[in-house]
Amino acid sequence: MNRPIRVLVGKPGLDGHDRGAKVIARALRDAGMEVIYTGLRLTPEQIVQAAIQEDVDVVALSILSGAHNHLLPKVVDLLKSEEVYDEVLVICGGVIPEEDIPVLKEKGIAGVFTPGTPTQVTIDFIKENLKR
Repeated sequence: MNRPIRVLVGKPGLDGHDRGAKVIARALRDAGMEVIYTGLRLTPEQIVQAAIQEDVDVVALSILSGAHNHLLPKVVDLLKSEEVYDEVLVICGGVIPEEDIPVLKEKGIAGVFTPGTPTQVTIDFIKENLKR
């Protein structure tokens, strides 16, 4: 495919802080990707519907609220029920305890990026693990 990588950046749940999401959205855009930022306080259902409508290659979830073990697997489950999970790379970033990372990966989150991760690490991960 010759089109740019399309990434949806979503903020599930009641988390009202989106500085990190905006930083990564800008970094991905500057790396040549098309970025759709959905804004704050969306349900997993809204994020999945936006991902389908926008025909994205990557769903990048940003979460700081502590609800990552509930909300992020819910997004994965909904992508699976809509039969698009196998076509989409799902990653996340935010304040996520180290002990929760293996659990999230087992539940279908391909990459987990914690505070302080250089944006280039995320960019490289997307390029190396893209499913298309």
